[in-house]
Amino acid sequence: MFKSFSTALSGINANATAVDVVSHNLANINTVGYKGSDVAFRDLMSQSMSPGSNSTQVGFGSGLPMTMRRFTQGTMQQSGGQFDAAIQGDGFFVLRTASGERLFTRAGNFQLDKAGRLVTATGEYVQGYLVDANGVPTGTLTDVTAPARPLLEPKKTTQFTMDLNLNASAPADSKFSVPVEVYDAQGKRSLLTITFTKSSTANTWTAAGTMRDSQGADVNVTLSSTSFTFDADGKLTAPTADIDVTLATTPSTTVKWVITGANITQYSAPSAVSANSQDGSGAAQLVRISMADGGLLVASYSNSQKYVVAQLALAAIRNPETMVAVGDNNLQTTNQTAQAVIGEPGTGGRGKIVGGALEFSNVDLAREFTNLIAYQRGYQASSKVITTVDELTQDTINLKR
Repeated sequence: MFKSFSTALSGINANATAVDVVSHNLANINTVGYKGSDVAFRDLMSQSMSPGSNSTQVGFGSGLPMTMRRFTQGTMQQSGGQFDAAIQGDGFFVLRTASGERLFTRAGNFQLDKAGRLVTATGEYVQGYLVDANGVPTGTLTDVTAPARPLLEPKKTTQFTMDLNLNASAPADSKFSVPVEVYDAQGKRSLLTITFTKSSTANTWTAAGTMRDSQGADVNVTLSSTSFTFDADGKLTAPTADIDVTLATTPSTTVKWVITGANITQYSAPSAVSANSQDGSGAAQLVRISMADGGLLVASYSNSQKYVVAQLALAAIRNPETMVAVGDNNLQTTNQTAQAVIGEPGTGGRGKIVGGALEFSNVDLAREFTNLIAYQRGYQASSKVITTVDELTQDTINLKR
């Protein structure tokens, strides 16, 4: 009977611990990236009261409960945060502390520090891959850093292309002009105009170029091919090669007019341009850096150009429930945790990253309150056992009187 005191006390301690776990879950119901914990009760070994296979066994109560973290998907919400990111699926953001320690988190409420590095709300450095000039991640894990160039250098125009239709029903000497912006090495913009004139020869047009530079002066333009011919179906038959457009600037510049693959037709419809493009650009100021889908850190410039400067890394961990929380929404591996496999989002079983969004806690309020009631009843029941055993003890003492 006297073992009932310690047995009931173990039940009180176990249920009190369970209430602590529920309290922690409820306190973090609005914490970004938080994963709730479940309580797993376990009994203590039993004592055999008599020999034999059917002997009476009396247990010693409940052991300290184990907690198991639930890594189910939390609710995702668009936050509008410039550097916010949410993981959809499995995986963890990879962090580095100032001392070089590696941590993991599901909380993606990031920001830039004064050195331009992407950090968590508490200052850990977010890890990822820098991107080369071709937009390909380098594959070397490092601190994600915003571009240091506030000014994007100009790019000289080397080629242009256009898709258009020339009206097959237009009378001879009809003209149709297409303007194209071109840039020199210093980023100065000039307006190149290609004018098509319908010839008296069937299915034939001639092209000529004019240009006005950034100072408003006219520049002579020479085309290596000026005749455009079409077949009876309105398809372009000549020229079949790209055209060199020579601009009489100082120094002289040649720009390639890409004909190969362009969609130039002659149908009985109004002359119109469906698309044109060129590969040059002027100097531009950095106006914004933001997080895009896929964990891409994108720099936007005043000329509407965007460049990917880095990509966040994700870690796949096979048994994440073995990690321990170290505060500030961060997790740390233990000697029981499988090797973290780090790579790009959406590969190797890793989830996707949604830019401008946050994953909130996966705590279910109704479930936690239900558990709280159950643990409260368990605590009360164990307390009642102690009260009852105390009464029995007093009765036993009174037997001696």
